[in-house]
Amino acid sequence: MSHSPALDSAPAPADDPVLREALKRCSPATYYAACKFRASADPAALAVVVHGVIERFTERDLRAKLASPSGPLRLREDLGLDSLAMMEVVMLAEEVLGISVNNEELTHLRTLADVQAFIARKVTAPPAHHHPSDQVPAWEVGAATASIRQLDAHVLAPLPPQSTSLS
Repeated sequence: MSHSPALDSAPAPADDPVLREALKRCSPATYYAACKFRASADPAALAVVVHGVIERFTERDLRAKLASPSGPLRLREDLGLDSLAMMEVVMLAEEVLGISVNNEELTHLRTLADVQAFIARKVTAPPAHHHPSDQVPAWEVGAATASIRQLDAHVLAPLPPQSTSLS
């Protein structure tokens, strides 16, 4: 993997133990770039982070393609990243970069360049403004689910036998 000269000459960013834990299976350069990106929003650092996260989920025997690509790298065909690996990439990117990605957005990503551009747009996009009532707290969702299950159990339960005697 090539390093950006801007990353090599910059002072070391502050250590972040939570970020270090999240990126523990990525290269040290990926962690360093993530710290730098968080501190400065440097696009060169972002490119190193995305590359490092993709590398983490690429099979070892295919990683050489990342180091010296001979053209556009296709996620599935060239790097062996299936849908599960892409979900793991996205979850790690969400955690590390503080972005949110839905499944529909993933269907349009075919190459490493697509992922790089997509994530760059995500981190520079202004946050969506939601009304506080738009989001339902998790405890309310859990309570509603429990209530629905209780109602289902009551409605779907067999009726008790009725007495047929006319006393």
